[in-house]
Amino acid sequence: MTLPVIFSGCATITRGSNETLVIESDPPGADVELSNGLRGKTPASFKVKRSDDLVIKIRKDGYEPVEANVTSQMAGGGGLALAGNILLGGLIGAAVDGGTGASKELKPNPVTVKLAPLTVPAMVPAATTPAIQSTVKK
Repeated sequence: MTLPVIFSGCATITRGSNETLVIESDPPGADVELSNGLRGKTPASFKVKRSDDLVIKIRKDGYEPVEANVTSQMAGGGGLALAGNILLGGLIGAAVDGGTGASKELKPNPVTVKLAPLTVPAMVPAATTPAIQSTVKK
């Protein structure tokens, strides 16, 4: 067996094509919706593809809603495995790692948000009208 065959798909084998994305909020118990359709309540963790960019919507009654972006980026370890594939002639492994997203990671992870309470607009006093005085003739 040759080295390229041994090392083909290194990141796919060692890291996998999925990652656990953790989402936390302060206070906890917020509703979470990912752009891929997954839903939960904070603290939450979701198994998602390393290669997918995601938009996360976080909502809780009484608090301002929050949107966060998570992007798929080349990982330190994934990049090293991909480079190893290329250097050792494992173009098939490099293609597998690149195609599966195994050479990537999600940033940020974990996603941690502090929810801001909804601001209640100040009450504006009702307009005051001068008292109408009636004159009664006697």
